Amino acid sequence: MIYESVTDCIGNTPLVRLGRLFPQEGLDVVAKLEMLNPGGSVKDRSARYIVERGLRDGTIHPGSRLVESTSGNFGVALAMLAVRHGLRFTAVVDPNASRTNIRILRQYGVDIELVSELDHAGGYLHSRIARVKDLLSEDPDAVWINQYANRLNVETHVATTAREILDASPDPIDVLVAAVSTTGTLHGLARGLRKRWPRLRVVAVDAVGSVIFGTPPGPRMLPGVGSSRVPELFTPSEIDQVVHVDDAAAIRGCHRLLRHEAIFAGGSSGSVVAAIDEIAPQLPRPCRVVTLLADRGERYLDLVYTDETAIESVATGGALV
Repeated sequence: MIYESVTDCIGNTPLVRLGRLFPQEGLDVVAKLEMLNPGGSVKDRSARYIVERGLRDGTIHPGSRLVESTSGNFGVALAMLAVRHGLRFTAVVDPNASRTNIRILRQYGVDIELVSELDHAGGYLHSRIARVKDLLSEDPDAVWINQYANRLNVETHVATTAREILDASPDPIDVLVAAVSTTGTLHGLARGLRKRWPRLRVVAVDAVGSVIFGTPPGPRMLPGVGSSRVPELFTPSEIDQVVHVDDAAAIRGCHRLLRHEAIFAGGSSGSVVAAIDEIAPQLPRPCRVVTLLADRGERYLDLVYTDETAIESVATGGALV
């Protein structure tokens, strides 16, 4: 098949059995490799779905300026969609943004707005949101994507990711394990899969230091999992269990995934590996678990793929941002 553009290549990622990493008898762990999307992450899906829906319904129009507080995978995905559709994009970032991601965004021609003033909570989140709102008031063509509150972020995964899993997996799935940040991916997967398997057990993987589930805020190093705010999309009644994973355990999970399965993935993938390790003894047998490996490892070389000394530094509280 010949596609008309790179964004038409988003989705239809493969499912791979992690039998070397999880060899326990009666436990079948299957992972959807979202890092194989053209922009390198699962966020390609929501960026495409939101932008192209907006272009169809008129909420986004030729010449619009997309605005979002992001320097991570969603920012890269929006940058790709902006180039594809001739839109402008402004990313509001803070000093904790990785230099690699900022360089990627600049290569796409993204306007970078750096917020350096700490907010009342001692972080940058509220300052970034305030700057987003300023940009909206300054430019009548500005459109805030707002992935933490945009219902299309959930709908994306009902319509695409979950459907692909259903098409590829006629046998029942017992447990869904997925990392949370905006919670859009987890909720979309859960709602889509429960249409066929209503008794599906949904396990959310959150970061130690994240506040989504009401736990105390704390320093977190790895992007892509956890949040310093409770997303508007969050629906706790749809989640059966939450597992909190610290940075050191997530890093070890990434190394185990690479060593056993030759899958070079980002930090949230290590978190789900650690979470499945934790819950595996409690699961009935036989049991099929599906998870999602959200992004590639290249953008985490300085954070995750370091030597054991650096990993132990994280475990003892060093080098956190």
